[in-house]
Amino acid sequence: MSSLSKTYDPKLVEEKWYAFWEEKHFFTANPNSPKKPFSIVIPPPNVTGALHMGHALVDTIQDILIRLKRMQGYETLWVPGTDHAGIATQGVVEKMLYAKTGKRRKDYSREEFLSAVWDWKEKSEHQILSQIKKLGCSCDWSRLRFTMDEGCNEAVRVCFKKMFDEGLIYRGDYLVNWDPVTQTALSDDEVEYEERNSFLWYIRYPLENGKDHIVVATTRPETMLGDTAVAVHPEDPRYKKLIGQNVLLPLTNRKIPIIGDSLVEKDFGTGAVKITPAHDFNDFDMGLRHNLPRINILTPDARIKEGIFEGLSVEEARDKIVQELKDLKLIEKIEPHVLRVGVSYRSKATLQPYLSKQWFVKMSHFKKQLISAVKEKRVTLIPPHWEQTYFHWIENLRDWCISRQLWWGHRIPIWYKGDQMICYAGIGDPPGIDSSWTQDSDVLDTWFSSALWPLSTLGWPHVTKDLKKFYPTSVLVTAHDILFFWVARMIMMGEYLTGSVPFYQTFLHGLIYGKSYWKTGKDGSVTYITGAEKKKYDLGEALPSDVESKWEKMSKTKGNVIDPLAMIDEYGTDAVRFTLCGSTTHARQIDLDQRRFEEFKNFANKVWNGARFVLMNVETLSDEFANGIDSELFSIEDRFILSVLNRTVQEINHSFDTYAFDKAALRAYEFFWNDFCATYVELSKPILFGKIGTHAEKTNKQKLLLILLVNAIRLLHPITPFITEEIFQNIKNLFPQLHFRESDNYTEDCIKALLSPACIVAPFPKVLQEEDIDEKVEADFALMMELVRTIRNIRTEMQIPPSEKTELYLIGTPVTNEYLLAHTHQTILLSLTPTSNILFTDQEPKAFGATKSVGLLKLLIPIPEILKEKEKARLKKEEEKLEKLIASTQAKLDNAEFKARAPMEIVQNLEQTLAQAKKQFQDLKNRSI
Repeated sequence: MSSLSKTYDPKLVEEKWYAFWEEKHFFTANPNSPKKPFSIVIPPPNVTGALHMGHALVDTIQDILIRLKRMQGYETLWVPGTDHAGIATQGVVEKMLYAKTGKRRKDYSREEFLSAVWDWKEKSEHQILSQIKKLGCSCDWSRLRFTMDEGCNEAVRVCFKKMFDEGLIYRGDYLVNWDPVTQTALSDDEVEYEERNSFLWYIRYPLENGKDHIVVATTRPETMLGDTAVAVHPEDPRYKKLIGQNVLLPLTNRKIPIIGDSLVEKDFGTGAVKITPAHDFNDFDMGLRHNLPRINILTPDARIKEGIFEGLSVEEARDKIVQELKDLKLIEKIEPHVLRVGVSYRSKATLQPYLSKQWFVKMSHFKKQLISAVKEKRVTLIPPHWEQTYFHWIENLRDWCISRQLWWGHRIPIWYKGDQMICYAGIGDPPGIDSSWTQDSDVLDTWFSSALWPLSTLGWPHVTKDLKKFYPTSVLVTAHDILFFWVARMIMMGEYLTGSVPFYQTFLHGLIYGKSYWKTGKDGSVTYITGAEKKKYDLGEALPSDVESKWEKMSKTKGNVIDPLAMIDEYGTDAVRFTLCGSTTHARQIDLDQRRFEEFKNFANKVWNGARFVLMNVETLSDEFANGIDSELFSIEDRFILSVLNRTVQEINHSFDTYAFDKAALRAYEFFWNDFCATYVELSKPILFGKIGTHAEKTNKQKLLLILLVNAIRLLHPITPFITEEIFQNIKNLFPQLHFRESDNYTEDCIKALLSPACIVAPFPKVLQEEDIDEKVEADFALMMELVRTIRNIRTEMQIPPSEKTELYLIGTPVTNEYLLAHTHQTILLSLTPTSNILFTDQEPKAFGATKSVGLLKLLIPIPEILKEKEKARLKKEEEKLEKLIASTQAKLDNAEFKARAPMEIVQNLEQTLAQAKKQFQDLKNRSI
């Protein structure tokens, strides 16, 4: 007897099977295996928080690939790990310590603060790793890594020293994106941009001669304190004669030159611009070309450094300076202007171009190699439309600022003593130095260690067994928004350090969007809808007229965040995984509809109930199953389902190979629900229940049902691992004495699968007999299913209760394809519709009822006795309606004046309407109840 309970409860299944998989070491990779390798390194989640829907998506996709390849016979390795996330983690711990003790970071020694961060990391990491396990991820936990563990730290130091020794890392005074809140430099990739309404100020700069002035246009009047030149285009006739002269900088009276530079836009503002090399990236480059001094006017927290405006914030200084200039009548005009402002992706602070001593990687050295890696397909980007975005970014590379003014992170392995400098890749201090040497206080950009992740996790810089077996890795799965932050840098480091790319393919999935709802007040204020009211709308309730909605990036403020753990608790892990897989297209955006969680919970129940029915009806097979199926006993539905099975296996394998996860999920869903359960299982019931057929036919059906179920759950396993493992183990328990013997391909494949210790390592289905993919069989069966749908539609229109069986007339010429198929396979119609008897005829019967046609075959269902009075009343109304139509149409056509004025087309349409109405009226009169 099947031990599957009547209903499926995910909570009773999930923990049990995850523990079983771990206990049996199914996740653990063997570098000595002769199997072909398939490896993935996880995009390490930050240790700063809980699993969010983006993690759930990327980890589900990776787990699907790992489970698929494991079942396909590869030696699979999925390396798990977490990221130290320098800025984010330090910020979280600083806030936590301040809330607890009232102390700020600099009130602690570096060692005390880092000890607190390590404690916090251990607790946070445990939480997020347990959540990844809850998602069903089959990572090799024996190889768990952290981006600041000893192995990663060694890899970082060795890489840094190699690049330093080869002149690819340098230190210099350079303009950086400065975050005044975290007080650290950010790389270009860590800058987000937003548009803000501001102004363009036109300021008069007096010439040194005291008579004339030149007007410059600027969006940042506060930085004029650091101006060291005014620039014009050398071919601009308005200013040619002024090049080489000096102006007196307003408010300071400092003398600065007017220079000519071809990069000045003649059409912007007045064509004359102020040059502030210490606070503008373009000005910095121009300053280098013209050997201009650089004057830093800001403190690290973005306040004016000295002078009469000392201590003022940038915004305060701007207002004061503009007012001073107005008082001096040096403002010519002010125009509205939209600014593109850089914002920190972490603190959201407005960034300042800031001159400071930083460490950089020379990116020009890697530019050619980064382009060729993708152009020559050493790395394939999927979907390919990301290639142009990638190339555009590489073409516009600037040197990568890798130093951060933080304590948490990989400390830069450089020691100083006066003008001397040592780079050391070993552990601790360099040998032979004394206490007069000090280590650089900055740490490396988090992305530096992340760029080494595929290498460091496999043992580099040592040539380990893992590195030899699993590097390069097979594929990287990540969101498209870190294509430049991470993907490009891993390609760069991988080829630089080993001569090989770190992965052969990169699948870049879309970003998840949630539905937000809001009301707009009379004053224009927006109130976002959350909680129970939002959930009603998410599940399909119509929106009131005052509520608006839109798909947007998930945001707590907008209330459109979907918590994957809450969804797992409500719907089960398999339903969440199926939802995410079924939503993953090649688009840039994934609109995550909450109704799909409910839909796929229902699907999990369908899988459970379908499996339960099959197992309850194949229990008597026992060892007989190993003898194989008899193709001589196949009915059309048997040949149909084997054709569809092989085609489904083919399509799902292709979809997974091309990262079309949504298509793979949809096809698996359709096969199990429609082809298997709704069609084949239903057609099997009369034979299983002994209503029709022989004992041999029943046994054959039982074998096919078992074969189909074992194939279906293996197809589903990579997406829905828990429910499929539970069903698989129940099948194994039902046939404990099963053994292999030669028979047919389908039976042999099924037995081999069931002899596997678990579904997780059972062979993934493959096309067993391509010749069984039969388009004619599928077309013939499709016609039979069209007849089934038509019968159901007629009954629905007649409002016949499902429990009321009716006769069916099939009217047609006996030589037509439709007639012959229906006659040969009439048991399909009897099994799938409430039909008591089928009467074939080539003459229209006198029986009264409703009709429809399928091709050359007419279907008629006589009206049941219980509905005759109701039908009489309906027909009476139909007659009256037709009588009115006939009378009004005839009246128009009898009107000579109307016929003379009306266009011929209208008259012809009316004549056609009249003829059709008269025929319908006569047909009703001829029908008798």
